[in-house]
Amino acid sequence: MLLAVLAYLVVLPLVRLQMLAFEDGARGYRSQYGRFDIAQTLWTTVILAVGSLVIALVLGTLLAYAASRLPARLGFLRMIPILPIVLPAVANIVGWAFLLSPGPGYLNVVLRTLPWWSDLESGPVDVYTVPWIVILTGFGLTSFVYLFVSSGMDNISSEHLEAARISGSSSVGVFFRIVLPLLRPSLVYGGGIAFLLGLGQFTGPLLLGQNSGVKVLTTEMYRRVSESPSDFAAAAAAGSPLVLFGLALVLVQKVLLGNQSRFVTHGGKAFSAPSGRGTWAAVTIAVYALFALVIPILGLVIVSLTPYWSGSLSWDLLTLDNFRALASDDAIVGSVLTSVLTSLGAVAVCIPIGYVMANLLVRGRRFRVLGLIGDFMTALPLGIPAVIFGVGFLLTYTEPPLILYGTRTVIVLVYIVLMLPFSVRLQMTAMLALGNTYTEASATSGASPWVTNIRILLPLMRSAIFGAVALMFILLTHEFAASLLVRASTTQVMGTLLYDMWQNGSYPMVAAMALLMTVVTTTGVAFAMLVGGRNVLSKL
Repeated sequence: MLLAVLAYLVVLPLVRLQMLAFEDGARGYRSQYGRFDIAQTLWTTVILAVGSLVIALVLGTLLAYAASRLPARLGFLRMIPILPIVLPAVANIVGWAFLLSPGPGYLNVVLRTLPWWSDLESGPVDVYTVPWIVILTGFGLTSFVYLFVSSGMDNISSEHLEAARISGSSSVGVFFRIVLPLLRPSLVYGGGIAFLLGLGQFTGPLLLGQNSGVKVLTTEMYRRVSESPSDFAAAAAAGSPLVLFGLALVLVQKVLLGNQSRFVTHGGKAFSAPSGRGTWAAVTIAVYALFALVIPILGLVIVSLTPYWSGSLSWDLLTLDNFRALASDDAIVGSVLTSVLTSLGAVAVCIPIGYVMANLLVRGRRFRVLGLIGDFMTALPLGIPAVIFGVGFLLTYTEPPLILYGTRTVIVLVYIVLMLPFSVRLQMTAMLALGNTYTEASATSGASPWVTNIRILLPLMRSAIFGAVALMFILLTHEFAASLLVRASTTQVMGTLLYDMWQNGSYPMVAAMALLMTVVTTTGVAFAMLVGGRNVLSKL
């Protein structure tokens, strides 16, 4: 029954999309890939994915190595490179747009005061071009690579590093000859995830590339659905390469990693923090935090406190009217409530589904085949961009038997699908850590499986479950791509309402709304740390 529900939620929308794309002699593919500009769209999609991957790999590895070199007293800095994950992507992109827009961008205004750019009337930076979309995307993906690489770094025994130093190797030599080869599994897997996320990028290309003619496959899907009349077949065809890339990348990862036992290290001492000052490591992390967090938020704060967005600033312009307008606008208050309620509703459904699936994968020895099928279905949302599920749900739930378009229910359903991998993986990790001792002791004492789960496993996993709840809530409160496709004018979440403001040119309200989203997400982060500990974000 569980697998049937998962198939209906996860697989059916994808199947319906592909069936529609192949109807009438593959009309959807002819319509989408017969366009004169399709080659440029595909090239831009690849450039965005590869360019952002290179940036993320370099920065993520550098930050992970810097974090490993921090002394114990600066250990709290290790969490900073993870924080961009919880900053809403919409807020980050909009913040940089306010700073680097060719005309009124505040950083551009400052740069034009320098002698070599003083003759320019706009620029010198244009954030609406492909290179800058790639750079900002790479900054956003750095946190994902950092998570994987820092986890791999923790598993490297310090004995290997000490042996290399005793043999006369420099710090640079140790990094390239010892650390990087042992990090290959983490780099391959983290890089694979970053590449998939780069291929499926939607927020940056939509907000920054729409007016300058920059197109990628995800924005093509949105354009095909939002035009009148909607062309779901062409939208499905546009998303097909992204699905194929996701499947192919999983196979490539398996081939590259090969026998993973080659990367297991043994030793009595872990990769311990050094006792030195760690100045360079702290400065490296601080500089990244400045560009990934502080500067874009500063851009939002400046615009939100002004009545209009322009390149000039004065103390007389500063006002709180935009925040007062947020509080008094019923549509904005309603979008906040919808975001919170749909996120909590999706989490409430995801947790039990994830718990049952984790049980099936960890202890379901009699159901190996069913476990493999369930594992595949729950992992699909990790490899397939959210915009594809958004289009699939829009198609599936605007037709009988379930017509849910325009309701909060369809938002909850698509949120459930997007969060399934997190729910299953987080709870499965906790279940594996418990081992079989407790369940075997309970069974020996005569307890049924139901009693064992209720009285033994759930209490022991309480911290992990609450941590999963908080983390999924954080991710859902700033979900944008799927929400934009399944929303209606009467059912908005914070991200979709912000996009409408952006389209209408209400830039000060956009900045205030982005800060509101950041506050909601930050509240979720605080709750996550309260129930799951300070390092709960590393479980992402």
